[in-house]
Amino acid sequence: MADNVGNSDARPDPELEGKFGSERPALDEQEMAEVMAPCGTEGVAVPVGHPAGVSMDRQRHGGARSVGFRPGGGEAAIAYEERTGIKAPRIIAWEITRSCNLSCAHCRAAAEFGHYEGELSLAEIKSVIDDIVTISNPIVILTGGEPLMRPDIWEIVDYLHEKGCMPVIGTNATLITEDIAAKMAEHRIPRISVSIDFPTAEEHDAFRGQEGAFDASIAGIKMAKAHGVGVQINMTVTTLNHTKVADVHDLAEELGIDAFHIFMLVPTGRGSDLLDKELPPEEYEKVLTWAYHRQKTSPLHFKPTDSPHYYRIIRQLAKAEGKKVTREEYGLDAMTRGCLGGITFCFISHTGDIQPCGYFDMQLGNVKEQPFSQIWTESKVFNELRDYSLLKGKCGACEYKAVCGGCRARALAVTGDYLASEPYCIYEPPGWTGENPGE
Repeated sequence: MADNVGNSDARPDPELEGKFGSERPALDEQEMAEVMAPCGTEGVAVPVGHPAGVSMDRQRHGGARSVGFRPGGGEAAIAYEERTGIKAPRIIAWEITRSCNLSCAHCRAAAEFGHYEGELSLAEIKSVIDDIVTISNPIVILTGGEPLMRPDIWEIVDYLHEKGCMPVIGTNATLITEDIAAKMAEHRIPRISVSIDFPTAEEHDAFRGQEGAFDASIAGIKMAKAHGVGVQINMTVTTLNHTKVADVHDLAEELGIDAFHIFMLVPTGRGSDLLDKELPPEEYEKVLTWAYHRQKTSPLHFKPTDSPHYYRIIRQLAKAEGKKVTREEYGLDAMTRGCLGGITFCFISHTGDIQPCGYFDMQLGNVKEQPFSQIWTESKVFNELRDYSLLKGKCGACEYKAVCGGCRARALAVTGDYLASEPYCIYEPPGWTGENPGE
């Protein structure tokens, strides 16, 4: 096992690590948002307030902090890290079904309506939860497909609560009725996330593959909010909509949404068919730069996801403004890193396969054959992802690798090597010689 597996590099700012020591924030909203969930875009962040401390003029609903929830901060997680030197998972995205009522162009799961063979039973899911809580008390993102299509979802939610985990839901919201919204509140769901990729129904419906999807999602969002459930809007950015990010942000604000997260496309699943719609690296940089400036004034918790190099951009732009990236001014963006797959986050498929994230097309074990805790601890791939010294190419030479790390799923999809350079980052580190460290 690498020397730095599970060490403080997973919280990359040495000064902050020294300042806060082993203290763990009540909830790292950035880490929550890094999950790769249904259709590759349903990361859910439980609300903890604006990252820059901007006062809110409306009440935020739900949220883990209100009940003192600390993902990965329980006794089992602390004992596990002391015993193994590995951080316990703080967020797990769990694809409880692959069945879906939509057929979205960018879907990670390439999900369709219908039954999928081999899905974990309720008894199997409960057994896996029993094992997970021996090493952690994570936030569990219930994803799909469309998780609301699973009839026993509320039994799963209740069992997660009973065992000390925090369940949240990634959904397209088209199936939310007044009854389902009420059940979300009754079963203590603090937040759902919903993907809205265009500001108009015509464009969104074409991307989602179903007429009426936009109006149904907006109606579902409003019903969830009316029942006190927090809502986050996610947007996958491509050449089709990169000029409309501000419009979707404004729509989220008009709807009174808690959070807005823009996602960079990862070319896996059905999303591989959109390679010609992926923004060039230079255009990604422009969108992320815009996001940095817009985040300062947005009343929402607003951040890019699936774009770990945003954490380089934050520091570069802050330095140009004569600022230092501190928790006081930059919130939790100063306390985390870009790629968290295998470090504090992982993904469980509908059949029980374990992956670093939903985009990372490599199965590292199956919970029907091995305990989740054993896979998390012993997987060679997980342990390599935890050792930043193994990164190759520009990423290996980059002075920002502890706060960025590059998208390992994107590197795997494009190059076949999950330790290779982030393919869509334009930055060339001063120490880059054209050789690959670690090879």
